[in-house]
Amino acid sequence: MRKVYSKIEAISGNVITVSATDVKYGDLAVISSAHGESLAEVIRMKGEKVSLQVFSGGRGISTGDEVRFLGHSMKVSFSDNLMGRIFDGSGRPRDNGPSLEENMIEIGGPSVNPAKRIIPRNMVRTGIPMIDVFNSLVESQKLPIFSVSGEPYNPLLARIALQAEVDIIILGGIGLKFDDYLYFKETLEEGGAMSRTIFFVHTAADPIVEAQLVPDISLAVAEGFALKGKKVLVLLTDMTNYADAMKEIAITMEQVPSNRGYPGDLYSQLASRYEKAVDFEGAGSITILGVTTMPGDDVTHPVPDNTGYITEGQYYLKNGRIEPFGSLSRLKQQVNSSTRDDHRSLMDGMIKLYAAFKESMEKKSMGFRMSDWDQKLLKYGDMFEEKMMDLTVNIPLEEALDLGWKILAECFEPQETGLRSSLIEKFWPKETATAQ
Repeated sequence: MRKVYSKIEAISGNVITVSATDVKYGDLAVISSAHGESLAEVIRMKGEKVSLQVFSGGRGISTGDEVRFLGHSMKVSFSDNLMGRIFDGSGRPRDNGPSLEENMIEIGGPSVNPAKRIIPRNMVRTGIPMIDVFNSLVESQKLPIFSVSGEPYNPLLARIALQAEVDIIILGGIGLKFDDYLYFKETLEEGGAMSRTIFFVHTAADPIVEAQLVPDISLAVAEGFALKGKKVLVLLTDMTNYADAMKEIAITMEQVPSNRGYPGDLYSQLASRYEKAVDFEGAGSITILGVTTMPGDDVTHPVPDNTGYITEGQYYLKNGRIEPFGSLSRLKQQVNSSTRDDHRSLMDGMIKLYAAFKESMEKKSMGFRMSDWDQKLLKYGDMFEEKMMDLTVNIPLEEALDLGWKILAECFEPQETGLRSSLIEKFWPKETATAQ
């Protein structure tokens, strides 16, 4: 039988302190006050002094209220009944559907033993050329989308959710504006992808502690489906809000701050979530895409800076496009050699020419005379940005590769591209070659 404690010794913001025994870090408790009941989570222990973060906030709680520990950490229901449902950050239904109580699993467990992982080897197709062609997303990869506020990172995630060739999409929203939440919901419903999607959404108006639960709940459910053989894509937006929630709680707890006020364990907290990405031998996989907004477009900010050491590359979203130079998928070499013969060479050749286009743009902006080669590069750069970089472009990988050849053929002679003669003979558009 669990003990009930009727004396709260301190209340600091959303954190309360009681004297209790037989309690573990991360355990849940129920706070009974005149305003009803609220869940709380153990976030610090010092001797018998136990500090708890109250989900609904500290307002209305008095020192005489009752605290009852449940003896376990946060759990979430896991079953196929989750499909198509929308929950809040603590697993309660947000869609007016029934609560799910069967097959409860704990969240926040350890990442998979490295010995049980297999080398990533399968591509996740998205229909977005700047991903599929130039920085392929690989099953079990963990990649952030580095962006500034105002960029269309949520529409990008919604498109990936609609088009990615996976079995299940799990969307973890952290500090979402209500409009963004509705956008995801309406977009996936209209696109017919809601039946394979599970939402765990924390809005900006919800308790701050739930912001910290969203990644753990999302990844716990993802792991359950991956072990059942499903290919799961977890979309997290925005991990900077997650880190800010950590900072707010750390300040309340009077922890010694580290860089820019963030707690000293920021790196390990982020890593323990991203490292849940895995490809199981004989089962499914978990792939993670997480948005990381950069305050002031500062990549040295603690959140993107730490994230870059953990993940296998990043996508840079700038001016409404995925930038080819700042973006990197370190695992793309595992898959783009087995897609089509020209994939790697075309990818390298087009980026090299786009870099030359950027140099010609600088010369033009400084008033230098443009040569015939510069004019070709300017034409190429404009076509590349319009037909490949624009995020509204939605074509399969093979069509994107064919489009790349067509762009090259409209701007250059075959020998000017720097591509191998054998590839030019096989893939150069025949109508262009005949016209020339």
